[in-house]
Amino acid sequence: MKKIAITTLAATALLFGVNGATAAEEKYVTIGTGGQTGVYYVVGQSICKLVNRGEKEHGIKCTAPSTGGSVANLNAIRAGEQDMGVAQSDQQYKALNGQGDFEAAGPFKELRAVFSVHPESFTVVARKDSGIKTFDDLKGKRVNIGNPGSGQRATIEALMKEKGWDTSVFKLASELKAAEQAQALCDNKIDAMVYVVGHPNGSIQEAASSCESIVVPVDGPAVDKLVEQFPYYATSVIPGGMYQGTDKDTPTFGVMATFVSSTKTPDGTIYEVVKAVFDNFDRFKKLHPAFANLDPKRMMKAGLSAPLHDGAVKYYKEKGWM
Repeated sequence: MKKIAITTLAATALLFGVNGATAAEEKYVTIGTGGQTGVYYVVGQSICKLVNRGEKEHGIKCTAPSTGGSVANLNAIRAGEQDMGVAQSDQQYKALNGQGDFEAAGPFKELRAVFSVHPESFTVVARKDSGIKTFDDLKGKRVNIGNPGSGQRATIEALMKEKGWDTSVFKLASELKAAEQAQALCDNKIDAMVYVVGHPNGSIQEAASSCESIVVPVDGPAVDKLVEQFPYYATSVIPGGMYQGTDKDTPTFGVMATFVSSTKTPDGTIYEVVKAVFDNFDRFKKLHPAFANLDPKRMMKAGLSAPLHDGAVKYYKEKGWM
């Protein structure tokens, strides 16, 4: 009886010891996203959904709150306030090199790429009664240029700089968040809104179905120069018929949505996140129409300026992709 009691106590102590170690090793990670109507929010929520399915095995609990977007996410990762985040490829490049919104902080050398996601088009949506048919027609109009820290704000400012514009060319330059601008457009508080986003997009569908609006072409010499000068930009086309009121293909330019972290986030954590996505890739692709044509091997390279995180490299090598 004494032997049985001692054995039972030892087994119980071992069990609690193991459970205690598991509890101690539980990790909570945060992924920065964007506005709740945008694809960035879906990206973060989708990744967390797959990570959390395997929580019992790896002990990682993932959350993906709505944030201000690309620039805000990169700054939060640098400050240690977020572990990972979604960012436009141009903002990844600028953060790494200390340019644009990141000039004052200097180069973010600890920034690490994990993978790219979907292509994103710079999209201008205007009220049909506004008379706006080209990007240049935005002059003298009420335009939502996006909240500070968002990717759309950074992109329109890059294009405006190329054209020699500042916000004084607009009758109004509002700073609404992505989730607020479709309602403002339909309430006739603004004439046009801009968005850098994957398609189809819920906010643009809302604007197209709730009030008469059109997707406006964004092309010409200034766009051509941006694409030629900066490797993270590329011309793109928004397919006709995707949104009510816009039947023809709309030329524009865009970037890639990228998933990033820093050297502060442990290799093992990034490895498990990458594994959760690519081991369940068919499931991931079904979580949003913008993911339908994703190719894992292209996601390792497209739009990535920062070095790959060592945790991601470990997984890609295991798969024989590098």
